[in-house]
Amino acid sequence: MSGRFVTVDGGEGAGKTTQMGFMREYLERRGCRVVATREPGGTSLGEEIRALLLGHRDGGMALTAETLLMFAARAEHLERVIRPALAAGYWVLCDRFTDATYAYQGGGRGLSLKRIAVLEEWVQGALRPDLTLLLDLPVATGLARAGKRGVADRFEREDVDFFERVRAIYLERAAHEPDRYRVVDASQSVEVVQAEVETMLAEWLESD
Repeated sequence: MSGRFVTVDGGEGAGKTTQMGFMREYLERRGCRVVATREPGGTSLGEEIRALLLGHRDGGMALTAETLLMFAARAEHLERVIRPALAAGYWVLCDRFTDATYAYQGGGRGLSLKRIAVLEEWVQGALRPDLTLLLDLPVATGLARAGKRGVADRFEREDVDFFERVRAIYLERAAHEPDRYRVVDASQSVEVVQAEVETMLAEWLESD
């Protein structure tokens, strides 16, 4: 079975980490070799950039700087991890990817989506995920869950309106690309979400 690029995305508290682990186990049981990674991050340089983006050392960051740092980490990630793994026949399972930039820097912060598209084309070329699982849930539910995890990072400290805009962009992109996106109601229990994810993956693998 050849490699595929699968991304998992969604707002705060959607349960991405839990479902990533479940998906990895499911794919490995199906005989897939899997590389699990995340954004921003995935490489030593990417993790250092992640610390800058999420940390509290500076109360603010210029939107242009924030977006370029996201794509700098992504460029390194693609070069060092994603492209080599796909070329070797691995499935790459990634916690967030460029859809998150459209949602957070575009929807949340108001950056032009056309400007993000230019950076996407420059950094990625023709590479896009084969499948994107969008874990969707009401903003209030997600923030309540996220609040139980500990100290909030720089993004988690944004207001509710910010996250409503983030969610709107995710859903808009999913509506425009139904062949790539699969949307799952993440407000349900972990067990119910896992069952839906398993069904979705099975159907997608059979149709591939």
